[in-house]
Amino acid sequence: MRFGIYELYNLIQPGFRQRRIKLFIQLFKPSKDTRILDVGGFVYDWEDVVPIESPVTLLNLYHPPPKNLASRYKLEIGDGRKLKYSDQSFDIAYSNSVIEHLPTFEDQQQFADELRRVGRQVFVQTPNRWFFIESHFLTVFVHYLPWRIARKLIRFCSFRGFFRSGDNVNLNQLARELRLLDYKKMQTLFPDCEIHREKWFGFTKSLIAIRHDFQPQ
Repeated sequence: MRFGIYELYNLIQPGFRQRRIKLFIQLFKPSKDTRILDVGGFVYDWEDVVPIESPVTLLNLYHPPPKNLASRYKLEIGDGRKLKYSDQSFDIAYSNSVIEHLPTFEDQQQFADELRRVGRQVFVQTPNRWFFIESHFLTVFVHYLPWRIARKLIRFCSFRGFFRSGDNVNLNQLARELRLLDYKKMQTLFPDCEIHREKWFGFTKSLIAIRHDFQPQ
């Protein structure tokens, strides 16, 4: 049996995702009238996974051809650093494991500023730079090296580099685009948000910027 990174994700990710979804629902209590913008997400991230009926606008650089798309979903093409929406035009601005794919801190700042601008509330998750497992390559500790060095080594010292079954991602390109974030950098990017630490056996696996029940000044 061939085994690759997506099969491993299917084994280990559902538990983390369910905990994150539970936190999201507990905090925001989204109803059928709650307008959600998901920057970088796809329909399969919500359909049959998140038990809500809210209308969701999914903005990405591309979308797979939709199949039997429910009316509550709206697919749009765009750049998260330059959103076309007006200020606070969504009840929740949401993004999951996207901001670390922007290659400069300036890009990440633009992305964060735009989400904070268009969303009355905010929920933005990213893997923790200092968690001992790097989640995109599934390697241990190599990403602790300066990234200019780690990006040259990581594909050769990782699960993803060794087991490519079903994986057509260009690993050199993935390493070039990644810019992992830590707690302090998330605080800088999201100054009006609480930075929630998502734990796994006592270690901070992910960081989530949360602005809940924000009231404009």
